[in-house]
Amino acid sequence: MAAALALAAGGAIAADDVHPASKPKGQYAALNGLPDWGGVWVLEFQRGGTPNPAPEPKGAYKEHYLKMKAEADANHGEFPREGRSYCAPPGIPYHIGLAQYPTEFLFTPGRVTVLMEAWTQWRRIYTDGRTHPPDLEATFYGDSIGHWEGDTLVVETVGLKPGSLIATGIGHSDKEKITERIHLSPTDTDQLMDEVTVNDPEALEKPWTATYRYRRHREWELLEFACAENDRNPVGAAGVAGFKE
Repeated sequence: MAAALALAAGGAIAADDVHPASKPKGQYAALNGLPDWGGVWVLEFQRGGTPNPAPEPKGAYKEHYLKMKAEADANHGEFPREGRSYCAPPGIPYHIGLAQYPTEFLFTPGRVTVLMEAWTQWRRIYTDGRTHPPDLEATFYGDSIGHWEGDTLVVETVGLKPGSLIATGIGHSDKEKITERIHLSPTDTDQLMDEVTVNDPEALEKPWTATYRYRRHREWELLEFACAENDRNPVGAAGVAGFKE
């Protein structure tokens, strides 16, 4: 039992069992020692207090953002899509702050799986003691490695592809590293907090920090999100994506 709990909480792994998250059988009882994140979570709007600060891009990333903002200001505040399909997910940390789409967490030994209604996406946060692979392939949600510090899940994510966003109009370099501390509120067990820090020495003037709070709904279920079913970016004969009202 002690060994199983170590795997669920991100303890050391045996030499002959490199990826315990892929072999969950017989380890489920240990999950009772982890906090209760059951139900579906939706972002709460900030009421009162200090809002999250905006990231401060620098260099070419700042120039790009200012160009995009100028175009948005001239177009009723709508930022250009920069050639991205409306079906392409924004990645993280942008996705963490989406207000209208809920999220669900699944605990299995050696792994926390984050199910996101928007774009029907998921994140795998491995807690089985592995490290980031040296030949990492960049993705929208990156490679996430986590461990438990008491009832707080600490997550480090790297390997995000260029199409993912820090914030609207703000991209990142390949040096980006995202750290999250996810835990229940100490004063409200139906509120989940995600404390995010983004480090990117090439794209940001300084590390950016933000705290997002989510409200639990045990009676909810995630809905299907099939973006391509209402695709407004058809690809023409020349292979160029257009726009259809």
